[in-house]
Amino acid sequence: MSGAVESGDYVWPTCLACGRDLWTNELDRLACRPCEERTAARIAELPALFRQLDTTAALMKGASRSGSPTSGSRTPPIPPRLDVLNLVSPGGVAARLGAIEDAWRATLGWTIAPWRGSPAQAVPRLAEFLANNLLWACSSYEAVGQNIDDLRRLHGECAALVNDERRPGRVQIGNCPMQVGDELCWTPLTATAASHRVRCGGCGTRWETLGEWRELRAAQEAVLAEAAGVAA
Repeated sequence: MSGAVESGDYVWPTCLACGRDLWTNELDRLACRPCEERTAARIAELPALFRQLDTTAALMKGASRSGSPTSGSRTPPIPPRLDVLNLVSPGGVAARLGAIEDAWRATLGWTIAPWRGSPAQAVPRLAEFLANNLLWACSSYEAVGQNIDDLRRLHGECAALVNDERRPGRVQIGNCPMQVGDELCWTPLTATAASHRVRCGGCGTRWETLGEWRELRAAQEAVLAEAAGVAA
């Protein structure tokens, strides 16, 4: 069943993918139309993204442009972009799309698809199946919210590598000033420009808002000032 928000005695259905209230003309669905449309666009783009990644991977196998080996060894060097090869390998894009297709087929009572060939052969066929049955999933499949999220993540991973997007690095922002029992936590903290959330890996304390960041800085300065006073 879809998610729901209570309004008096009535429970209004919500989209299983994004959580917003369904429109009145969507009440026979589990996922809203905008989520379906965005997912359809991602599915349509995945085969082309895969082809670009597969070409990139082929250029990383250690052979020179002339085709002669780069060394006397038959074993090629470790590829520098394992993240790319992980997506184009049999356990990558093809396997993740295939898991969704198999689950949909099982729910529909259809035969699980036979061997689909290499990942390059399988990805277009898998994308075609998912595109053809997406409306059914958004209307009737209980796990469609998770599938939509999985497809969003997969598309994001592929697009980021194709576009050579680099993840922002992490920077040190001091130590955790929280008291844990009789001791100071003082676990090193890091932050990234991609997120305003900071979590201490030692005690689990979180700082997520500008006000909490200011409190964190003030607490760190207080600990350092106290330590300096003791040392003096």
